[in-house]
Amino acid sequence: MKLDNLTPVLNVSNVAASLEWFEALGWERGFVWTDEGGMGGAGEPDFASIQAGDGAEIFLCLNDQGARPVWMSWFLPNRDALEAAHARAVELGYEISMPPTDEPWGMREFHLCHPDGHTFRVSAESG
Repeated sequence: MKLDNLTPVLNVSNVAASLEWFEALGWERGFVWTDEGGMGGAGEPDFASIQAGDGAEIFLCLNDQGARPVWMSWFLPNRDALEAAHARAVELGYEISMPPTDEPWGMREFHLCHPDGHTFRVSAESG
């Protein structure tokens, strides 16, 4: 089996707020769906995507699909990118449940918590 892409779905309590949470970290909005207006339509979003780089995409679903909380790993290209992401999360006042730590498996990681309880293990090679 060969996959072209894998897109996780996060169950969130507020799609618009979740889009803003990710965008503040540098992710980019993909599509937005509303029951009232369809793709890109007016009204509060029910479903959306958020993207970072090539192939990194998460669907955000309003109170449906998936469970809360989930854990997910983000892999950044290097230690400097990880430190910058951590500094930005701190600047934004986001919850960090584990500070940047050099792990014995050769990664530097911190744990970032989404308002709906999802935890993102943000990692880069420690060397």
